[in-house]
Amino acid sequence: MIRFAQTLLRRNTWFIAIFQAALIAFSLVFSWFLRFDFTLPDRRLLLLAVPILILVRLLAIARFNLLHGWWRYAGISDVVDVIKAVALGSAVFAVIMRYGLGQLGFPRSIYILEPLITAGLLCGVRLFSRVLAESVRKDYSARKRVMLIGAGSAAQTILREIRRPNSAYVAIGCLDDDPSKQGIRIHDVPVFGPIEKLADVLSSCPADEVLIAVPSATAQQMRRFVEVCNQAKAVFRTVPALKDIIEGEITVNHLREVSLEDLLGRDPVCLDLQSVQREIEDQTVLVTGAAGSIGSELCRQVLNYGPQRLICLDQSETGLFFLRLELQKLKNSTQAKFCVADICDRERVAKVLAENNPRIIFHAAAYKHVPMMESNVQEAVKNNVLGLLGLLNLSEEAGCENFVLISSDKAVNPTNIMGATKRVGELIISSRPAGKMRCVSVRFGNVLGSNGSVIPVLQQQLQNHQPLTVTHPEVKRFFMTIREAVSLVLQGFTIGVHGDILVLDMGEPVRILSLARSLIRLCGKSEEEVPIRFTGLREGEKLEEELFYGNEQPLPTSCAKIQRTQGPRRHWTDLQQQLEALRLSLTVDGAAPVRYKIKEIVPEYTFQGEWKIHKNPHANLQSHLERAIGQD
Repeated sequence: MIRFAQTLLRRNTWFIAIFQAALIAFSLVFSWFLRFDFTLPDRRLLLLAVPILILVRLLAIARFNLLHGWWRYAGISDVVDVIKAVALGSAVFAVIMRYGLGQLGFPRSIYILEPLITAGLLCGVRLFSRVLAESVRKDYSARKRVMLIGAGSAAQTILREIRRPNSAYVAIGCLDDDPSKQGIRIHDVPVFGPIEKLADVLSSCPADEVLIAVPSATAQQMRRFVEVCNQAKAVFRTVPALKDIIEGEITVNHLREVSLEDLLGRDPVCLDLQSVQREIEDQTVLVTGAAGSIGSELCRQVLNYGPQRLICLDQSETGLFFLRLELQKLKNSTQAKFCVADICDRERVAKVLAENNPRIIFHAAAYKHVPMMESNVQEAVKNNVLGLLGLLNLSEEAGCENFVLISSDKAVNPTNIMGATKRVGELIISSRPAGKMRCVSVRFGNVLGSNGSVIPVLQQQLQNHQPLTVTHPEVKRFFMTIREAVSLVLQGFTIGVHGDILVLDMGEPVRILSLARSLIRLCGKSEEEVPIRFTGLREGEKLEEELFYGNEQPLPTSCAKIQRTQGPRRHWTDLQQQLEALRLSLTVDGAAPVRYKIKEIVPEYTFQGEWKIHKNPHANLQSHLERAIGQD
């Protein structure tokens, strides 16, 4: 019956008009009773006034959009509109009765009593309708019990949403660090105390879920909230951005899971990319490794800046196929061209460069998986070092003006061949003599969600209901989002001078174990349900990565979040000789000669079994190299 009445109130405007007309008529009659001690003198005058008053008031009510039936959502604004409508109607009614119809002797006190009663009734039925609607609740046992972190404007918005009849939630309390809020009640929901007491509060007032209602929280604060939820073993979610709260667009249905970006331990880096627009617009840009995680994001962002042409180069035909499907959805997609090519294929690369004449090259084509490259040392050197060297020479010959190399934090004091080859690439960029082509390298940490990185692996294990594998409980990594990484590359492209190695301020490293635990909580599970298994550090891995060498001095740039490294540089002629010896070492069987030559170039490079290598590793190494040089 109540639901039928609510539907009628919502949809039948005529019913609403008739109902309000009845209230107006009752107000006039009741005020007449009050004026004349509950008698009805001058009934003809009263009967004349009733239709006039009803018509005037309904027109005023319609003017302020009060003929709708959504009374269960009535609030302060509706009360204000009712008062305005009553005041307008009273003024018009008084003018009609006193001047329009002549001297009828209409009691003046009615002009005061009737508006007060009418306003009270119109406001009262709306508030009663809301109270009645909110009292008709679903069974509490079928609704989720939630505890809120935060007691500010976002929490108040959430609580208002939760109080609505169709809500699937019931709020049992809030936690907030503000002492002035502790002990008060917000929408009849108590604020228990500081956030640190979450576990104690949940032990006495169990909740199915914790809602983090602090949209303005920094990443560091979000990490604290997540740690508190983890300690309390509570499932948690958070509200959207602060602007959605301000614009009133948030509802309980907009609550989202805490994203991994929230757990970086710092605020996302926002860089000024207007200068990128000026540099890329109407230029031909080539991206190598375009089908990879960084390469594909580079392609997406570069297209937004309106290049004359974007050349997407990768040796993976399948990867380029899917990249093409994705880029077709973006603006300027017709400017993209896709080339299947291996950067180590000198003739093919030279042909691509000659046909397209790129002015800007972003080099993201490199082998990056540490364990895989440890068992494929020669291929890592061939692609990451010799491929880079050949591409640089061909690019300069083709008239390219800007070359940006993607490096890694694993290039600092490397313990694996991948990081060592990245360091060699940095040395090539920093030592190469200045010419017509400006060369810059950028160094950053792990990318959240990139292909084959730790996060997608853990997510896949969760989906497959497998234990999560972490190499070591103390292993830490610097993390950044893909958009941050590419923004750094693009910003570095504009501010770097020839030979620069640029590094992003990535905050503090994040413990992989903490990320694994947070992933488990985000999925609504406990560590008892999803065990974490430690597998031990893999070959070439270390507990913590670094961003700078000890002999590198970080220097500021025009961008506050990017630093320039200043360290000792190699003489280009000496480095060329070492690179040639490295190339010749590939002709010798086994990885040891290659590692030996890499260590000559990068003395900081350490690896398992290094003690076996000395100045003359393998009795035949020197003779092998001499024969190779002779044949060359």
